[in-house]
Order: sequence, then structure tokens, then C-alpha cells
Amino acid sequence: MRKILQTLAISAFLLTPAAAANAQVNFGITIGHPPVERAYHVPPQPSPEYDWIEGYWYPDAGHYKWHNGYWTRPPYQGAYWVAPYHVSGKYYAGRWEGRRGNLDHDHHWDRGRQRDEHRDAPPPPPPNNGRR
Repeated sequence: MRKILQTLAISAFLLTPAAAANAQVNFGITIGHPPVERAYHVPPQPSPEYDWIEGYWYPDAGHYKWHNGYWTRPPYQGAYWVAPYHVSGKYYAGRWEGRRGNLDHDHHWDRGRQRDEHRDAPPPPPPNNGRR
């Protein structure tokens, strides 16, 4: 009987971390409520396959920054935008969701050429560094 109890105790000890590894974890950032949304002009839709992403405030280094709204194509057919939101003082980032999974918005993309409004634009001229 003692051997059975020892085996059960050791098994329980070894299996507990595996059960904890399957736990779901959610992250939010707590810095309070964002400022009031800004009013701005929405440019015309470039073509029917573009979706409008409404402007929003997002936290950055303990402060809120404004992200202008923009037209973009979903990352895949059937994807839909879930706007960022705040609940109980926590911020949850915007993301694309759909059958093929979720894709978070990365603010490093905002000025990159992969953004739709920059995709077909000619590249910027190189700096002349004072030369003519």
C-alpha cells in the first residue's frame, strides 16, 4: 500500500506542470482610459476590396499615441478587423481574425512600404546630403 501511495504522489507531482502548461493566458496593458477620439477626414475608398480601419489611441511607453485611420486590404479572404478596445483600464490591441487564424497589428508596419497606401507608390528619392 505504501508503494502505491508513493507512486501516486510522484505521478501527481510530475503531471501538475503539464496541466499548468495548457492554461490560457491573456495580456493587457493598464495605463487608464485613452483620450477622446479625434475627428478627421476619411479619404475615398481606393477600390471595393479595401476595408477602412478606424483611427484609435494605443499605448506606447506609458502614454497614448494616435493611430490615423487608413484603407487596407485584409490579409486573406474572409478576414475581418477587430478594433482595439479598453476594458477596466486595460488595452487590447486590434487584430485581424478569420478562419486562417489571427494576425496582430504591428505599428512598425505603419510607415513601411507593405502598407497598402504605400505599396504602389514610387520609392522616395535618396537624400542628396547637400550635393547637387
